[in-house]
Amino acid sequence: METFAVAVTLFLIMDPLGNIPIFLSVLAKIDNKRRYWILARELVIALAIMLLFLFAGSSILSVLGLTREAVSIGGGLVLLIIAIRMIFPSRGGVMGDNDNDAEPLIVPLAVPLIAGPSLIATLVLLAETGPDRSADWVLALGMAWGATAVILMSSNFFYRVLGARGLKAIERLMGMILISISVQMLLNGFRSYVASF
Repeated sequence: METFAVAVTLFLIMDPLGNIPIFLSVLAKIDNKRRYWILARELVIALAIMLLFLFAGSSILSVLGLTREAVSIGGGLVLLIIAIRMIFPSRGGVMGDNDNDAEPLIVPLAVPLIAGPSLIATLVLLAETGPDRSADWVLALGMAWGATAVILMSSNFFYRVLGARGLKAIERLMGMILISISVQMLLNGFRSYVASF
């Protein structure tokens, strides 16, 4: 059950339904056939980045001299800001405006929209707190990424069915859930930091 809970958390952090309008606006001037290829490419790049941090995140942290508590608190703060922006969106959506008409590569679709800082922090925390459960974390990540991929590849369909207002309502609901998750990350980080004294 914990693996499924982690998958749901990762899925909520990726926020594919909330990202549909952003993806559609970024890819608006690109041919439909080419759009699917770009989406697939960006999804694979995001998955590779997420797997890198899941397996090498601890090494990257030690090279940078960061503690697990710092990642937990930092990730919780970033996630809290993103969740607040999901509930109270600003102009340009959660990640701001994208005025570049060129075909996107890695930024902003793969990173930070799919594999954002809070997701990377969560993956590093999973690897740090349960190093013996790598298979579970890969399974959870695979489930979350697979659901995200299906939703984003069907973005035109979801936009037609739910409309802009429906997607905003779902994004705000996800934002409410993410606020609770981010507060828990912050509490865990502070608790662990205090306990280390």
